[in-house]
Amino acid sequence: MGVDPPTIADLAEIARHYEFHLGESDLESYRALVTGALESYRIVEQLFQDTLPEPPSGRTYQRPQPEQNPLGAWYVTTRISTGKEGPLTGRTVAVKDNVAVAGIPMMNGSRSVEGFVPRRDATVVTRLLEAGATVVGKAVCEDLCFSGASHTAATGPVRNPWDPNVTAGGSSSGSAVLVATGEADLAVGGDQGGSIRIPSAFCGVVGHKPTRGLVPYTGAFPIENTLDHLGPITFTTRDAALMLGVMAGPDGLDPRQRDLPPAKDYLADLDAGISGLRVAVVEEGFGLPGLSDPQVDEEVLAATRRLERAGAKVSHVSIPWHRHGVHVWNVIAIEGATTQMVDGNGFGMNWSGYYDPELIAHYAQGRRDHADSLSDTVKLTVLAGRYTINRYGGRYYGMAQNLARSLTAAYDAVLAEFDVLVMPTLPYVATPIEDALSCRENYVARALEMIVNTAPFDVTGHPATTVPAGMVKNLPVGMMIIGRHFQDDVCLRVAQAYETAVGGFTPPPGSARRAS
Repeated sequence: MGVDPPTIADLAEIARHYEFHLGESDLESYRALVTGALESYRIVEQLFQDTLPEPPSGRTYQRPQPEQNPLGAWYVTTRISTGKEGPLTGRTVAVKDNVAVAGIPMMNGSRSVEGFVPRRDATVVTRLLEAGATVVGKAVCEDLCFSGASHTAATGPVRNPWDPNVTAGGSSSGSAVLVATGEADLAVGGDQGGSIRIPSAFCGVVGHKPTRGLVPYTGAFPIENTLDHLGPITFTTRDAALMLGVMAGPDGLDPRQRDLPPAKDYLADLDAGISGLRVAVVEEGFGLPGLSDPQVDEEVLAATRRLERAGAKVSHVSIPWHRHGVHVWNVIAIEGATTQMVDGNGFGMNWSGYYDPELIAHYAQGRRDHADSLSDTVKLTVLAGRYTINRYGGRYYGMAQNLARSLTAAYDAVLAEFDVLVMPTLPYVATPIEDALSCRENYVARALEMIVNTAPFDVTGHPATTVPAGMVKNLPVGMMIIGRHFQDDVCLRVAQAYETAVGGFTPPPGSARRAS
């Protein structure tokens, strides 16, 4: 196909943008030079086309009817298996719809991506299939994954199985719902500000955000390279550990994966108990002004007392930097997502790894064609991000990335004395969907206000597990367990001890899990 040569008008517009002062003869000269440089683009395109795999054969999918999808959690259903024996043989998996499954449509919750069909499986999908799992569908996620609540997906709200009138949480909204109801045994989630842990907490299931880089992000739609994570959403801690063991490890294609330690068996010490483990209850995670529900705080404190009775040494600590974490995240997410997810058409540039040029092109056209359909959270991000970048040149992004090291050091200083940190995953239980849809201000607030405890650990990359810690107003409460980098096994070990202490977690009324 090649690249169309520029016109004089094209170059004049670009010159104005960069404040080049070029006359007509200058533009004519540069036009010939630019046109000559474009020959390399033609050759690269031809070479790339030769590398493209054929679309997989035999993979089919269905779009479920409303009666088959009452909570709006499925995007499409399918049934894909290698037939191989492995640790996940007989287990079904729902894949968040920002993660590529070859031959199956991918929408990423957005009209701007709708219609795209990947040619390759994401690395995690390949690994799950090789481990014997059966992929049974794509789970709805929020519009470009930029919401912590479940009212922004272009396909409509995803509803909570405990109460269909309230949010399921986001952005891995469908993944958590399908695990809670038992429509899938396991699910893949993604997390940039809490998007594994938030819906898991609201829906009463287990969600684990791995240490940054432990699980390859290759084949998933990015938001911001320094925030992107993939991980498991499951009903039990044991399944989270099992699934993490399958998904984790380098693939040589993801720049987020640097200096990974040797592989671990996350099941090996899962049942070792927590006698003598040191648990730090972080005071700044409780009593958040204008957000925290005292009943939620008390349920999580009661859960920490269970950990103490199970043998852990529980202390209360202060980490003042924790309250600053969401502000550091805000700047990184706003400017980083504007430049990468939007202006960079998802992938951006200047990193070495796997790109999907077909997705880049599809989305680039799609976001122009469907700009008005983007969620208010995405529009807010772009308006704020482009304003600050244009006016201040990215200096605030640089400040925030430098401050991320201070935030990390604050947690690490406490984790040098304690094995894990504990706090509420979210400051309140799930809120009404209708409230979020009542006006733009509520739409944005309900989508983003709950991330105060979760988002800091996307900045710092610490592993974090959420487990059901009780009920308030007949809705689940989550307790978050945070560990040292690459000590995901310790987070899961504490989660398992808590699960054992409470006798297992309760599925929502009417779910297939409760029926069984």
